[in-house]
Amino acid sequence: MEPLLILNHQQIQQKINRMAYQIFENNFAESDIVLAGIEQRGFILAQRIEAALKKFSSQNIILLSVEVEKDAPYQKNQAPIIAADLIKDKVVIVVDDVLNSGKTLMYSLKPFLEGDVKKIRTALLVNRDHKRYPVAADFVGITLSTTLQEHIRVELTEGSEAVYLE
Repeated sequence: MEPLLILNHQQIQQKINRMAYQIFENNFAESDIVLAGIEQRGFILAQRIEAALKKFSSQNIILLSVEVEKDAPYQKNQAPIIAADLIKDKVVIVVDDVLNSGKTLMYSLKPFLEGDVKKIRTALLVNRDHKRYPVAADFVGITLSTTLQEHIRVELTEGSEAVYLE
């Protein structure tokens, strides 16, 4: 099957801009917002959301990278080195490119659940809604109804930005 283009560069940027406005609207009274991007594409997406937020918000954006070993989440330290005071009483937005089962998102929340954060939300470019874990997609670029056999491929490298259904 030929990959089907779902979002092109311009459409991805529109989704990122909309998510940035939603994040701001839901957190306008906060002085700091923590954007925690799940490596690799989630972190790239977090950087893009940060850039969009800075165009209209004077909030301090703290950008963190979260690494999760999907196949063995407890054998590798997936938690970023986070000083407790860096996230204490702050809003944390965990960012990833695609929500499939919710497994990666669940494991990425661990360091923040152990911290004393004000609230945790999620931002996802694509929500496939095949959740096996109790995670919510708070800020979503697009929700797709797909079969379990179909695959979503997200490319966020400069000059090659697109979302495909394969």
